[in-house]
Amino acid sequence: MEYDDDDGRQGLQEDDLLDAAEVDTLIRDSITQTIGDSLFELASIKPWTNEIIDGCLKRLTALRKPFKYVVTCNLAQRVGNGFHSAFTAKWNDKTDGKMSVSWENKTTYVLTVVYWLAV
Repeated sequence: MEYDDDDGRQGLQEDDLLDAAEVDTLIRDSITQTIGDSLFELASIKPWTNEIIDGCLKRLTALRKPFKYVVTCNLAQRVGNGFHSAFTAKWNDKTDGKMSVSWENKTTYVLTVVYWLAV
């Protein structure tokens, strides 16, 4: 069934939409495959960040959904001072969305955010 523009889905079918739980899982998979139990190393931040972002984008692209994606990734060393980040967006809440995943191991905090916007 195809939806018309009156319901705000811009002609997208139900199976074209992204499942937030699936996006959460693919983000977590990208992070754990990249970092896992590895200890924080300053020299690893750039390659880890790139690998997490690339992993998310590859997994999202493999879903073959009609969306453009934006992926951000922030890493910080766990030294007892915490980690804070904020984000917001304004869009069509029937089709577009965001998922943020906070992840940590013994030495590293990771915050990865995926935004998806209907094409």
